[in-house]
Amino acid sequence: MSVLEAIRTRRSVREFTGQEVSDEQIEQILEAGRWAPSGLNNQPWRFVVIRNASLKEQVADCTSYRRTIKEANVLIGVFLDADTMYDRTKDVQAIGACIQNMLLAIHDLGLGACWMGEILNRRSEVEKLLGVPETYELMVVLAIGHPKPRERSSSRKSLDELIRARFD
Repeated sequence: MSVLEAIRTRRSVREFTGQEVSDEQIEQILEAGRWAPSGLNNQPWRFVVIRNASLKEQVADCTSYRRTIKEANVLIGVFLDADTMYDRTKDVQAIGACIQNMLLAIHDLGLGACWMGEILNRRSEVEKLLGVPETYELMVVLAIGHPKPRERSSSRKSLDELIRARFD
């Protein structure tokens, strides 16, 4: 699959089959995140991989998307490490690139994922549950698994709606 095809066909997946995501697949997903661009190559991302059912249940209690978290075979928490930061805006942008790399890798592997952003409303609880250092700030929890088969579609605004100006 080409990169452009992956970008256009990737969708958020919130229902999973229960089939296991292999350690090799998790490693590939983390590798894709690791290779994201970052200012000064500071690589401010840190990862927590969660398979433990009891811990997933506790994380699920921190979001209204409980079912998605519980059905996912694996969760990956992506954190911004303040000890590596040099510019918050640039580092948060780098984390976004990291997450996008991971989502595209997940799609390429035939898996599905959902970017769980609403869980940030209870960020400090999740950070405490996962026992991360105080310098780690939760940016996202990715819920990952084998997607239940169903049609997933999406639409986008036209470029004319998005382009403010052209200076030729």
